Amino acid sequence: MKVLAIAGSNSDASMNRQLVAYASSLFENAEVEVVDLNPFEMPIYKHERELAGGVPQEAHDFASKIDGANLLLVSLPEHNGTYSTAFKNVFDWVSRIKDRTVWNEVPMLLMSTSPGGRGGAGVLEAASKRFPFHGGNIVETFSLPFFNDNFDKAAHKISNTEKDSELKEKIKKIAAIEIILEK
Repeated sequence: MKVLAIAGSNSDASMNRQLVAYASSLFENAEVEVVDLNPFEMPIYKHERELAGGVPQEAHDFASKIDGANLLLVSLPEHNGTYSTAFKNVFDWVSRIKDRTVWNEVPMLLMSTSPGGRGGAGVLEAASKRFPFHGGNIVETFSLPFFNDNFDKAAHKISNTEKDSELKEKIKKIAAIEIILEK
């Protein structure tokens, strides 16, 4: 099984990258790739840019990573109630690739974390509503509130036992679905 873990942030200290890396480490016997958005930085999407130069190669490269995965783990930071600009721009460019959906119906665990008590609830709601229109096959969602209190950065794992158990149960469910799909 190939797991593609995407943090929707270009921050070097991204909480969501830490969360998605931890979540991806919970899969046994899986090939895991944690994607850094920085190599996929492109000019801000603009229709005239697309007409003049087409879809940038970085968007095609990102789409290829999605297409090569059996499972997506996507953890999104919340910026003013929605996606980060870095993520939204990659999403916009990939959506412009002819004859494809962004997520290509690959099963997905959609996650978010934040330093606050809502744990990125706004971005999870926005993505949960929007992604299915772009081939998003969201199997489960997970939110980790109060990241700084509930995640042990030194140990690279969730320290809140209740939230850790919740994530592990969701991963177990998704892994079981993926094993069935592989047969």
